Amino acid sequence: MLPAAGALHASEPATVDLRLQQLTGRVWWVEGQQGVISHENQGFNSNAGFVVTDDGVVVFDALGTPALGAALLERIRSVTDEPVRRVIVSHYHSDHFYGVQALKAAGAEVWAHARVRDYLATDAPLERLAERRQSLAPWVTDEARIVAPDVYLDGDTRFRLGGVGFRIHAAGPAHTPEDLMMLVEGEGVLFAGDLIFAGRVPYVGDADSRAWLAALEALAGSRPRFVVTGHGPASRDATADIALTRDYLLYLREQMGAAVDDFVPFDEAYAATDWSRFEQLPAFDEANRRNAYNTYLLMENESLAGRR
Repeated sequence: MLPAAGALHASEPATVDLRLQQLTGRVWWVEGQQGVISHENQGFNSNAGFVVTDDGVVVFDALGTPALGAALLERIRSVTDEPVRRVIVSHYHSDHFYGVQALKAAGAEVWAHARVRDYLATDAPLERLAERRQSLAPWVTDEARIVAPDVYLDGDTRFRLGGVGFRIHAAGPAHTPEDLMMLVEGEGVLFAGDLIFAGRVPYVGDADSRAWLAALEALAGSRPRFVVTGHGPASRDATADIALTRDYLLYLREQMGAAVDDFVPFDEAYAATDWSRFEQLPAFDEANRRNAYNTYLLMENESLAGRR
């Protein structure tokens, strides 16, 4: 059983700069620093945003530590006195949901995809939390908890709050099995979560890149005014935002798939691959080899299953 959300008094306040940016009259966001999570950036490497309605605030993602979640709540309070009603979590990677603890303590209801149950039933969440208590102390401490959703979504969902329409799209399995995106109707803002990485190498991990590419294909047909990605800057051009993530995934599959077809061992295949297009991007050194290895294993499994 997961511990309940606890108090935050033992955490040091986040001192990293969460610069609040306004996209539309109702929509605000903060942009995480480029690169991977580190002690230097205090875990602030992902994006989050919120929508101010006439009857409360809807938040999308909550950042990577309880301290950052508390700082995000302070930024919300600088804009409105409306209560935080809901937090929509794009997926349960630690850089996106550890801040939920602060928002939950302020009365917010947490929404996520039902597939999160599978992840929470494993040892992985508590193992990751133990690691973060070491690497991100004093912003992740013994008071930090894994906060389970209050509402589990089985698929696409629409709701209205305070005169604003929201459309939640279940995009997984893609980056994770439980990926969610949120379109703010009338404002034309799409919160895409980690379906899109802007300006840095994506974190692929154990993702199903075939399904991820299919989700990107569907996303390319949308026409939002603004796209807020999971990492990197927001922009008005969904096509450009999608291109880097799509091209990187395609290249991984092409190169690792060819190696699998030719029975080339991974280490040899990785060394022989030309990574020059991506090696100058933030997070390349930390993420690329693991991304390639996991894709190599995926391509082996696809071959064995006759999916290629």
